Amino acid sequence: MNKAIKIIINGKEIIADYGKTILEIAKDNNIEIPTLCYHSDLTPKASCRLCLVNIKGIKNPQTSCSTVAEDGMEIETDNLEIAKLRKTNLELLFSQHKEECPDCVLQYNCQLLRLAKKIGADIAKFSDRKKDFPIIEFGPVVFDSSKCIDCGNCIEACEQQAVGYLGLEKKNDFHQVCPIESRSCIFCGQCIAHCPVGAFEAKSEFEQIEEPLNNKNKIVIFQFAPSIRTSIGEEFNLPPGTIVTGQLVGAIKQLGVDYVFDVSVGADFTTLEEAKEMVEKIESGKPSLLMSSCCPSWVRFVEKYYPEFVPNIATARPPHIILGGLIKTYWANKEKIDPEKILVVSVMPCVAKKYEITRKEMLFKHNGKTMAPVDYVLTTRELAYLLKKHGIDLAALKFTSPDQSKPDNPFGDPSGAGVIYGASGGVMESAIRTATKILNVPNVRTDFPKVRGQAGVKVSQVEINGKVLNVAAVNGTGNAKTVLDQLKVESNMYQCLEVMACPGGCIGGGGQPLPQNAQIRAKRAQALYSIDEHKTVRTSFDNPELQKVYKYFLNNPDIIKKICHTKYK
Repeated sequence: MNKAIKIIINGKEIIADYGKTILEIAKDNNIEIPTLCYHSDLTPKASCRLCLVNIKGIKNPQTSCSTVAEDGMEIETDNLEIAKLRKTNLELLFSQHKEECPDCVLQYNCQLLRLAKKIGADIAKFSDRKKDFPIIEFGPVVFDSSKCIDCGNCIEACEQQAVGYLGLEKKNDFHQVCPIESRSCIFCGQCIAHCPVGAFEAKSEFEQIEEPLNNKNKIVIFQFAPSIRTSIGEEFNLPPGTIVTGQLVGAIKQLGVDYVFDVSVGADFTTLEEAKEMVEKIESGKPSLLMSSCCPSWVRFVEKYYPEFVPNIATARPPHIILGGLIKTYWANKEKIDPEKILVVSVMPCVAKKYEITRKEMLFKHNGKTMAPVDYVLTTRELAYLLKKHGIDLAALKFTSPDQSKPDNPFGDPSGAGVIYGASGGVMESAIRTATKILNVPNVRTDFPKVRGQAGVKVSQVEINGKVLNVAAVNGTGNAKTVLDQLKVESNMYQCLEVMACPGGCIGGGGQPLPQNAQIRAKRAQALYSIDEHKTVRTSFDNPELQKVYKYFLNNPDIIKKICHTKYK
């Protein structure tokens, strides 16, 4: 148990844990201190100097993010002196920001603008300032270096991911954040999630999507990922973890979209195919390792930094890719629609999904033509912006008919196992549920709590028909590096390994609403598990629509391979 200390903040006596900073204690007690460079996932930088406080007995104001509280401290978080210092510091930061930032379309995650209004900083006097700093693109990520305030958050986030793609380089007497040529970006978007000033963002595609919405010759289909339903509400001032599945579907339909499907149904198909691979390894009796394949950043991490493990990646395609393939084959044929008229847009929590749909491994041939299962990817934030642009307030939507808020058939009703894909451990748990079903294991447990939660590495053992599987669910490629290094030494340590590149899994993706931290991610994940708990069908294998598709379409190995599998090199 932590030692307790007693401090006073703004005249209020507070009992707090020893070792916490003043800022952490203030946050715990709902005392507001402005911050910019601070992020609870990272080490305090104290570079923006907006979180200044006065401490009795210390002459100069101190940064609360980096000052550990001591027993008996008396702290004042705001006065005329501090307010003036904060205003000056913020204006100096704005002097480094590009001139059009206040009118920038997608940078609504920029905390500078919000803080300027709150603190009263005069940003207008810097509106004519220009800097000759470039816009750098790496894959689906765009870095506008003219907005950078040199806080270093992006560099640390990238180092935490064991990628180290971002670093400092001296140019024109300035140290500037830039890519390291000898490293490869995995497009996880954690630089975006941890940048306080919107210098990083996903390459936007919402403008390309608006034109087809008005084209009567196109059938536009949106499909949304499992985690979106518990995160997008934050963009409309709803609390983290609010379940907005119905509002999300209704809002998308108001854009003029023809059909809305649920990628969680696609997760049911991925689960079944991955579970088949798991069962094959179990029945072979040979020690081998199967690694999850649905996270494109994780797959790229293995390809670039641990290529010897590429053969261990499951061949099951990611959920939105399988569902896109089924839409353009099974569903198109059922509805008598020319697949070339169909435009599939995936709404994802993930920046790397924009890269994933361009990979040649995801293409398939149908009726002699090469097709992409998915045409565009929008992040959660992009969809939120598109809705706001069209005057659609997701939080305030009212429906006159239940059909207005329900995903369309046949890909609208997932199992609970499909929904929990959005949380770290969800893929593993879903696959185990279905594997035990395939093998007719008696008295199957539905829940596997040991692979749930926010811990970086979660280890468990699963007994299936007398055979014990050592399994691990990992989130964050920094943690994955540790596990892969262990597997190099002890290859039989695990038989099944799930990895999601982002903290907490997809619920912490680089395309999700900002800000995000461990507490917010936990609420998003818990909401997904609550949906699962209330589902009648909780195992992918038992999804009636999945069974129908396998009976009438995915009924031979060649079709299954074409739609549901790929191979990485």
